[in-house]
Amino acid sequence: MLVLCGFPLSNYYNKVKLALLEKGVPFTEEHAHPRDRTEATLQASPLGKVPFIRTEHGNLCESQAIVDYIEQAYPSPPLLPADAWQAGKVHELITFIELHIELVARELYPKAFFGGEVSEANAARIRTLLVKNIAGFKRLAKFAPFVAGNTFTQADCAAWVSLPLAAMATKIVYGEDLLAAGGVDWKPYAKLIGDRPAAQRVTADRKADQDKAMASMKA
Repeated sequence: MLVLCGFPLSNYYNKVKLALLEKGVPFTEEHAHPRDRTEATLQASPLGKVPFIRTEHGNLCESQAIVDYIEQAYPSPPLLPADAWQAGKVHELITFIELHIELVARELYPKAFFGGEVSEANAARIRTLLVKNIAGFKRLAKFAPFVAGNTFTQADCAAWVSLPLAAMATKIVYGEDLLAAGGVDWKPYAKLIGDRPAAQRVTADRKADQDKAMASMKA
């Protein structure tokens, strides 16, 4: 059986987990954290990143490589359109969400979520880049009602776990949700996806893991 390795507070872990649940793929979970750079972990994920999976064929890391493998190995129900052009448009959206929004906003996470700092110069640079990139994303995203159109796809697995994080980080650091300010009405969309049974499972597991971490910090 496929084993998903990582931890439920990771948005990229939850991206893969949501895809597995939506497709009904049997899997188990194994806790792994980037700070636990054991040789076994580095054999599975050479940069020590999560998530990664263990399969009958071996290990596989990088979230998009994983969901693409899952799509090929377990084609039904599909999370990519059969049409090559439409599948390419889904991957285009994923790139915008993860590379041009989440990865840029990630530089704010130390200050937004972990009590760290971001210099004024870096904060200004990140804001300028996010405003530009969000405008580009808005031109591509459909939200009709799903991010790529009328069908749930891999792009929703990426958007649902990453757009709220980027919005929250910008709200905390800048006092303004840059996604909403850029015309991306992500909250109704997040609720739409969040009402799906697979997303409810992801949310419940993430909350349980968060509560466990908070309890251990207080102990």
